Amino acid sequence: MTATFTVTGLKTPIIRQGDDLISALIDAGNAIGGFRDGDVLVVAENAVATAEGSVVALRDVTPSPRACDLAAIYDMDPRAVEVVLQQSDCVVGGISGFLLCLTNGTLLPNAGVDASNAPPGCLVLLPKNPDASAEGIRIAILERTGRALAVIIADSRTHAMRLGCSGVAIGCSGIEAVHDERGRADLFGKRLEVTKQAVADNIASAAELVMGEADECMPAAVIRGLGLGITDAKGVESIEPSACLFMGVALNANPSLFHRK
Repeated sequence: MTATFTVTGLKTPIIRQGDDLISALIDAGNAIGGFRDGDVLVVAENAVATAEGSVVALRDVTPSPRACDLAAIYDMDPRAVEVVLQQSDCVVGGISGFLLCLTNGTLLPNAGVDASNAPPGCLVLLPKNPDASAEGIRIAILERTGRALAVIIADSRTHAMRLGCSGVAIGCSGIEAVHDERGRADLFGKRLEVTKQAVADNIASAAELVMGEADECMPAAVIRGLGLGITDAKGVESIEPSACLFMGVALNANPSLFHRK
């Protein structure tokens, strides 16, 4: 990768259920002079999920007894808790307003269910298959513009013992999401034994700086100049809880932690 790159936000109209997201992204790209081969396009998961129809109206949700119990404990809307439960493999715990859930191999607040930038009275779920969504966007832009890009679907997440959110890739196509640095030498000639660089996550965080989380109406960004090279690579990998430093410690303390809905 090069040492100098640019990050440019792409402004679009509000993305609504059923909208042609590809056309909106291409129009936004044309507003900055068009996409270029080698660009990395980062798209907010909320925009992708909304366009794909992954939106739930709370009026249509009937909370289960389990949802009502958790809502009372964690001061949440029982209907929202029911949606979170439906999107979760298990609930690890929570704090006021949030449940910590294991979903598709990843720990997520509220299973990724989002009330911000959602239509009134609705919740936006995660895209059903973020890697496939990234692949679809990449191929569609290639077919319509002739430009070979990489595409990352990004979400914002908190991190253990840190205040605030940063970007994380939940879908990726066109580049390897993680670069294996093992075997390289450090400054003193020692071989790296465990280091892997979360390239897609780092790019997502850079994009978050210009995309914002509020009313910016900027659900995408173009990162230009990284020199990564576009390939047919696809996918973001997760690891088992036992292989995670933070969750492994919790699992050792409570072996049943990840076995409850």
